[in-house]
Amino acid sequence: MPRFVSLKPDRVNVRGGPTRDNEVMFVYTRAGLPVEITAESDNWRRIRDWEGSEGWVYHSLLSGRRTAVVTPKDKKELVPLYDKGDSNAPVIARLQAGVLAGIKRCTGSWCRIVGPGFDGWTLQEQLWGVYPNEKVE
Repeated sequence: MPRFVSLKPDRVNVRGGPTRDNEVMFVYTRAGLPVEITAESDNWRRIRDWEGSEGWVYHSLLSGRRTAVVTPKDKKELVPLYDKGDSNAPVIARLQAGVLAGIKRCTGSWCRIVGPGFDGWTLQEQLWGVYPNEKVE
């Protein structure tokens, strides 16, 4: 059941329960943000974000496109982005916590991620939006 997806539009209402009658608890304003589906009820999905916030959204507001948020263990730390999936490869960039990236591929320990002005490999454990050891093609 749990699986990662991303938000489709720039504006997504998150509700307290799986109907339009439930109040809007908060609104996401960032298309592409990764979320984890933790439950389903008809056409509604309960989701959790990288900061732990949870609520219900209508299924059509979600996309199967895989994305990730850079999440170093220490938020002040910059995450190295390598030329290839190897810690001996040249570092081509350093990314701050909270950077949103598209996932191109994950090997189970490394992920190739892309975004505005970057395209490279980072350790899978430094990302939220992909499970430990998960392979993404």
